[in-house]
Amino acid sequence: MNCIVLYHVGFENLGTFAAPLEALGYRVRYQHASLPLSAAQWGEADLVVVLGGPIGVNDTAQYPWLAAEIEGIKLRLQLKRPMLGVCLGAQLMAFALGGEVGSRAAGKEIGWSTLDISEQAGPLAHLRDVPVLHWHGDNICLPDGVASIATTPGTPCQAFMVGQHALGIQFHAEFEPAALEQWLTGHAVELHHAGVNLQALRSDTQRYGAQLERAGQAVIRDWLTCVA
Repeated sequence: MNCIVLYHVGFENLGTFAAPLEALGYRVRYQHASLPLSAAQWGEADLVVVLGGPIGVNDTAQYPWLAAEIEGIKLRLQLKRPMLGVCLGAQLMAFALGGEVGSRAAGKEIGWSTLDISEQAGPLAHLRDVPVLHWHGDNICLPDGVASIATTPGTPCQAFMVGQHALGIQFHAEFEPAALEQWLTGHAVELHHAGVNLQALRSDTQRYGAQLERAGQAVIRDWLTCVA
């Protein structure tokens, strides 16, 4: 099975999701989102994963290729083909479904905290009482007919599912603790302006990272099993 992974910045990759994907027989190919996929690629890939990044769904004027990415995601969803969106990827999925994405009123949500997970959350149940890494400044407003399955204070949609074939997660369940310094360096300007305490972020990553790695891998294994 082939899996196309669209990334926006190099260090935001599959992280801890890579091993379960490979164990289930997926051949992973990374491609930067600015390089367009053909309609056949969008439709025929066994799995498409759209990862995070520092831009937003409303930035198409500055990044014109983003419009083509949204159209490809819309096609994939219309075909009901398996798709996973992480952070920006989830926002793009929600937007392609007819939802809206706007700035979070409470400011950026960067750091570790637990989720309030619904009874209909399916594989996300593995994350109950597990602190996860948040790293975003936008909120998703889902279209009618699509329900949020996880929340945090100030973020009413942390995750959603469309049937069994599409999963969007606003937080970073794929985060690999060993990559933290790459994230801190790559997002240095954002962290400075948000006033994030880097030492606290390092300490929380050391405290919670291993637990998230185990739970996150359980989530992706269960979801892919349902998809299959």
